[in-house]
Parts: sequence; C-alpha cells; structure tokens
Amino acid sequence: MIQGAGSNVGKSLLVAGLCRLFQRRGFRVAPFKPQNMSNNAAVTEDGGEIGRAQALQALAARHPRITDLNPVLLKPESEIGAQVIVQGQRLTTLKARDYAKLKPTLLPKVLESFNRLRAAVDLVIVEGAGSPAEVNLRDGDIANMGFAAAADVPVILAGDIDRGGVIAQLVGTHVILPPEDRALIKGFLVNKFRGDIGLFDGGRQEIRRRTDWQDFGVLPWFPDAAKLPAEDVMDITSTKGGTFKIAVPRLGRIANFDDLDPLAQEPGVSLEIIEPGRPLPGDADLILIPGSKSTIADLKQFRALGWDIDLKAHIRRGGFVLGLCGGYQMMGRRISDPDGIECTPGTIEGLGLLNIQTTMKPQKRLALSDARDLASGERVAGYEIHIGETKGPDCARAWLEIGDRPEGATSPDGRLMGCYLHGLFAKDGFRGAFLRRLGGHGSALNYDATVDQALEALADHLEKYLDAEAIFATAR
Repeated sequence: MIQGAGSNVGKSLLVAGLCRLFQRRGFRVAPFKPQNMSNNAAVTEDGGEIGRAQALQALAARHPRITDLNPVLLKPESEIGAQVIVQGQRLTTLKARDYAKLKPTLLPKVLESFNRLRAAVDLVIVEGAGSPAEVNLRDGDIANMGFAAAADVPVILAGDIDRGGVIAQLVGTHVILPPEDRALIKGFLVNKFRGDIGLFDGGRQEIRRRTDWQDFGVLPWFPDAAKLPAEDVMDITSTKGGTFKIAVPRLGRIANFDDLDPLAQEPGVSLEIIEPGRPLPGDADLILIPGSKSTIADLKQFRALGWDIDLKAHIRRGGFVLGLCGGYQMMGRRISDPDGIECTPGTIEGLGLLNIQTTMKPQKRLALSDARDLASGERVAGYEIHIGETKGPDCARAWLEIGDRPEGATSPDGRLMGCYLHGLFAKDGFRGAFLRRLGGHGSALNYDATVDQALEALADHLEKYLDAEAIFATAR
C-alpha cells in the first residue's frame, strides 16, 4: 500500500507506475483504492463507477476496469455534502458529519472487494487517501491505516519534496502514529525531486536514523505526468498549443473533465481554463461548458460571475459553444428538479441557447457507449454518467448516434451543440473531424498511444530510481 505523508504527494501516479512496472515483469497486477473522493469518475465494464485515477491505474496494469478497484467513491455535491457510491452504485447523499458515522459500516464491503481482487491476481497495489498523520480521523478509517490494519497490508510512505519540509513530513508521521500503525510502515520514498538527487543523501540518512524505515529511493520530477489524464480538478491547467482556442469555464463542481485531456495535448489547440472572476475571452473559437456534479448550483454561479453575458457576446461574434452533460443541460431553456435531487424542488431557467429542457430523475444512467458522429461518420467511444432526461425541438438535430438512438442537440445554425457523451475526444478521428468542422486544423495526435507511452516512461522512471526488488519483497 502506498500512503502519502500529505495530500497530492503523487500516490496515484506512483501506483500507476508500479502497476505497469510489475505487469511488465509478467505479474497479474490490480490497483485498489478503498475510498476515493473525486467528481472525475469513470464508468466500469461491470456497470458502475470508480475514480478516474483507478481507471488509469487499471490501464497501466492492463486489468479490466471494474468496481472492485474502488469500492467507496465520494462525489462532492456541496461544501459539506457528498454522494456516496459503494461498489459502483449510489448509496446515498450525506453531509460529512453523517458520513463519518456511516464510514465504519462500509469496511466489510471494502474488504470484500479487496479480497476478490487478491484472489484473482498476483499482486494488488493499494493507494491510500490523504495522510495517515490525520490521526483525528483514525477512528473508523477505511482509507489508510484502518484499511491496512484490517487487511494486513504493508505500507510504504511517500513524501513530496517539491513542497518543502519532506523530512518533517515523514519523521513527523512516524512520531504521531500509534505504535501498531507505525509497525505497518516498511519504508519510505521521496517524490518530485528537482535537480541532483545526490544532494539529498544527508536528508535520506536523517530520515532513516529517526524512523528506522527502509529507504526505497528518491524519484526525480516526472515531466511526462502532464500527458496522463488529470485526476483532480486542481490539476487542470491551460495549455498553449495552436491557433484554435478553446475556453473552458472552471465550474465550482466541475465533473468528468477527462474530456479536456486530449484537447490539451492537441498541437493545434490552445486550451484556456477560465477561473471564477475572469471573463470568458473574446478571442475564443469554442467555449466548452463541461460537466457538473451539481448542474443547478453551477448554473447559478455561471450567471453570478457574468459568464452568461460573455457567452452571448461570444455567440454574437460567431463563436461555437459545446455543452457536455451538465453543460448540455445548462444550455437549455429550463431545468426541472421536481424531486429535489440536486436542490429544493422546482424549476430554473437555463441559458436558453438550445431549445431543450431537462428534468432531473432519480435513476442515474451509467453506460459505456460506442457512438457515431453523424457529420463525419467517425466512431466515438465514450461513456454516459448522468441524471436527467433532456427533450426538445433541437434534439431533432442530434449530432451523434448511439446504436440506433440519436444523441445530443444542435441549434438551427449548427454553432451551438450539446450531448451527454463524455470522453468523446479520446478518438483521434472524431477529434480531428470535429476541430476541422469548427475551423481548426484537425488532429496531429495519437492520444491512446501518447497515454500508453507515458505509462511506459513512468514505469521506466520508477525502475531507474526506486528499489523495485525491495518494494516487491514487502508484499505478502
């Protein structure tokens, strides 16, 4: 189990790299995360949803994407509440205080999923969440030491030197943990070093002296991490590429933003993430309104920031607009929530860009979907993960086809579009055809190959700088 001495130390990439490293050595490998918190989810082959990071780790391990890889997923819907997904399916929505009471009861499900994986493969590599040094959260913990103790899994602690204070991170964790948890930690590694790693030899020695932990190595900064799908909303960054400019407003509850990863790497595209407080740029070719975990709340924020005014100006200038999932719902004339699924029951006026209306429904649609772009005939492979049903005259101008079912809606002039399909830009042929249709230069990127090459490079990186044999020897 890879745990972190703090948040964002690189646990997800470490697990992905180790999965590919040991898979290349001929082992059957599976990733596992007992509890994740993310609105960037992936639909699984067995009809559920897991964190996007576990989907990437499954790709690294060449393991099927199944719900057992991440049995508990928390999807924040507000500052104090989150949707609770257990073994791929929605269980409930709770405030943080109430989830703390529920959490210990979920450990049997977590162990059930873990034991199924362990029985099916040679090696399971587990990712922790946050830090085990948060001892105030130890009672009922299922994400770090609570899981490690229950499943009898040895732990390697990772520290982030890029933020500074890595000696304090690691030694402080050793000091603060109770003896029984401390005994589960077999060693440490240091991540994100910039420069000559030999300069940290004294630091490593000091950590070993104060903890008596095994030293598994120091990892230099891995620059190709940007070529891998982002897990966290804070990892989404603007990219300066080509002349075709796409602007993306960063919604407060942005969800399933993996749609942006292929666009960010496309050489002919500049992707600009617009932070709250900034206007939507006047020189954008396309404004892409992304998915949202709480569409109505994000629509209210969109208006409060004045982005609706900027969007209308963009359209008057002849610009294109694409709404995906929650963004698609916002583009319509009305959003109704009669059962109060997202908020107080009622109806809110949409942006009025498409002649459609959405009604929120309790049943969530989760599906891996192969589609066809009706304009180009190109294949689109994506997934659907949404509540709500959208209808209206503009749906008669669907621009995708999923099996025999039309999908999406288009304005009469063809410049305003929306759909429920996520992940659609991962296919090079469709991405190129779509960009050309909007005035871009098409695609010069093999996205799937780029991701796989980055995973190979990550495994090479870990192989070079970590003691992989010693890491493997800790497993039991």
